[in-house]
Amino acid sequence: MTRVKGGPAAIRKHRKVLDLAKGYWMSRSSQFKSAQQAVLHAGQYAFAGRKLRKRDFRSLWITRISAGLKEHKIKYSIFIHSLKEKKVGVDRKILSQLALDFPSVFDKVVEEVKK
Repeated sequence: MTRVKGGPAAIRKHRKVLDLAKGYWMSRSSQFKSAQQAVLHAGQYAFAGRKLRKRDFRSLWITRISAGLKEHKIKYSIFIHSLKEKKVGVDRKILSQLALDFPSVFDKVVEEVKK
């Protein structure tokens, strides 16, 4: 039986991987084998990075809320516990925006929780 090479399908597959590896360092952008490995690892890092971004933003929001609460001399953990007890349905992202951009509204929320 004769040997069948990949032909156009293989070229398309190689081109797709090499396009993804465009701009990579040294042979990773031009040789298929090393480009394939680099693209695979880049995909793993990107997947993990999307999870880490959520963690980073949550910690940023908590830091901003804590900074806003320092004026009122309330600890963050006590504030969040009081929010849940009072059943105030505002998440950390919105609270951090209020503390940063609208301090007067944030003060009202804090006073409501203090009662």
